[in-house]
Amino acid sequence: MMRLMRQLPRAVVTGILAFLLAVFIAVPIGMVLLESFVISGPMPPARLKAVTMEAIAELPSSERASTVQRWVDTATEAERVEATAAAFNLAEVPIAWDRSAAYSEQVKAIEAAMASLAAEVRATIEDNYAISHVMLHKRTALAFKVKDRLGPQAFDTLRNGTDDRWGLDHYLKPFQDSYLRNAAINSLVLAAFSVIFTVSLAFALAYGINCGGVPWPSAMRVAFLMPLVAPPVLIATATVMLFGRRGLVTHAFLDQGLGLINADETNLYGFFGVVLAQVLSFVPATLIIFDNVMRRQDGRIDEAAAGLGADHFTTFRHVTLPLALPALKRAVVLVFIMSLTDFGNPMILGRDTPVLAGVVYDEITAYRNTPLAAALCVWLIIPSFLLYLGLETFGRRKGYSSTSASSRSELSMPRSWRIALTSIAGTVVALIFAIYGTMGLGAVTRVWGVDWSPTLGYFSASGVNVGLAGTGYGSSDRGLDVVWDSVRLATIAGPLGGLFAIVIAYVVERLRPPGANLIVFLALVPAILPGIIFGIGYIVAFNLPFGIDSLSLTGTSAILVLNILFANVFVGVLAARAALQRMDRSVDEAAESLGAGLVSRFVRVTLPMLLPALLLGMLYVFIDALTTLSSVIFLVSGNHKLASVAIFNHANSGEYGYAAAKSLVLLAFAIAAMGLAWLIEKRKSLVSRRLSLRRWSPLPRFSTNNR
Repeated sequence: MMRLMRQLPRAVVTGILAFLLAVFIAVPIGMVLLESFVISGPMPPARLKAVTMEAIAELPSSERASTVQRWVDTATEAERVEATAAAFNLAEVPIAWDRSAAYSEQVKAIEAAMASLAAEVRATIEDNYAISHVMLHKRTALAFKVKDRLGPQAFDTLRNGTDDRWGLDHYLKPFQDSYLRNAAINSLVLAAFSVIFTVSLAFALAYGINCGGVPWPSAMRVAFLMPLVAPPVLIATATVMLFGRRGLVTHAFLDQGLGLINADETNLYGFFGVVLAQVLSFVPATLIIFDNVMRRQDGRIDEAAAGLGADHFTTFRHVTLPLALPALKRAVVLVFIMSLTDFGNPMILGRDTPVLAGVVYDEITAYRNTPLAAALCVWLIIPSFLLYLGLETFGRRKGYSSTSASSRSELSMPRSWRIALTSIAGTVVALIFAIYGTMGLGAVTRVWGVDWSPTLGYFSASGVNVGLAGTGYGSSDRGLDVVWDSVRLATIAGPLGGLFAIVIAYVVERLRPPGANLIVFLALVPAILPGIIFGIGYIVAFNLPFGIDSLSLTGTSAILVLNILFANVFVGVLAARAALQRMDRSVDEAAESLGAGLVSRFVRVTLPMLLPALLLGMLYVFIDALTTLSSVIFLVSGNHKLASVAIFNHANSGEYGYAAAKSLVLLAFAIAAMGLAWLIEKRKSLVSRRLSLRRWSPLPRFSTNNR
């Protein structure tokens, strides 16, 4: 009995954890898959007849026949023709007249066709005529007459005349619709170009940082990673502001200043502008992959290759590249997925270059066609999955580990290599600083490309255009109130996400319940799926759960917090699991032997030891809450908005001043959050070090009482 009581808290915590992960991760993703097979369309005639007859049966018996007869008697000529044609179809009799002819001619043809039919067939058609007229022309009136006797779903079904069925129609649309087919081809070509340029550039930067090809490697690494905390579509917006039709370089300098080009014709709008924005946006994440691998490579292998007579290029080709092959494969898949699911950069820069992710955005926001959007999301995953499988089969039986120790090679890199790598790195750093400088200048410029006079009107918290009268700028989100809403939601989601990640890791690593691997898998699923799928999943799953309106989360701040939290919890889980695997389990066991319960052990023993992982998880969720776009753009509402979505809308409509101002404020909050996390971790390290020195100091301690 005592053992059962000790196991009960573990079972309860594990059950709650599994339930939350299933509801807020597995269910939304599963609902996307199910929704993609739902086909909403006009009911088949036989089904529509049955639904109409059931509704007619709900009319009061005293007025049922008279109501139907009145509707039939008041039918127009066109309605009589359409009802007769429907009656022929219900009776499965071929229509022998020209349906495209004038109605007056069709009436004569119908009389001739009826006269030529057998008596029993004619009687069947006449029996179907009244119900055909009602189901085609009086169905809405009938629905409202019996609305109180029908449920909401039956009422909508009768009034709309549509029904849901299962099928692959949405999956076949890209092959049938020329626009979707063109968008799919553009997406694949764009992803291929982005992979080539991004992976090559990130590899060169990582190689230069870790192999002595770039000066000040630590500072360069920080500069390269700066776009990771950039607000959404900042790079695309800055690209337009620099190289667009009214760009600082194209319009102000090359066109108006030097007269070398016509900025309206020569600019970066289009395919290659999207490629440039994607490359600069994706390089930081790709660089992290290569940087982690190259940091662990043992430089002594390069020295051994040189000792055998290999020159630098031969060593690079036969040693460096093969050892980096696993990182290359992961980087290719990562960039391919990010490019396929990116809709912000193509919508801002590629005005005439439709992509599937942009079509998904339009289908959700403009047409509310969730099933087609869900099917297109699945199509976005399939090429990435096939690419992953293909790359995994390549070099599968090879080993890539050098040694457990890592050391930098003492060999000097050839001067030509250093010059090339330094030039590449300097160009990238210059572009990054140009982007941030452009956003800073745009935030204080009255009208970009037109009026360069300074202003602080875009930072007005109330959204009042201070000094911007007559610019034509402005929207409902032009003030900074939406920024404070984002910070508020991020402040809620960050701590909850970090703490939840620690709980998941603790349950998996310390309690080790049955199904622990499934719990970890569920927590990591959002890391391998595009955010756009996660956002659509929340729309489908939580719009009207179980048909109960009171459970709906749509339009609330809760759905934003939950989406952000569960989409990013995997970072804290990975960090906490790695920390727990390095910690001695005997510490937890000792606390349990002293009578500490599960909650007490977690709060007083484990949590303080996992502070770095907790801070990392909180910081990642907080920053993503400020900068995420792909999933939350479908979840914002009139009462609950996010600055990231407002920035995208401003950039898409050419309101660069508002986009720049909000981007700078968000960037300031992100930097402040990172600084605060660094200070907390540094303070804890100092306290721990002092306690350790006091505990192990060899000097004797003297008390004033012993004088």
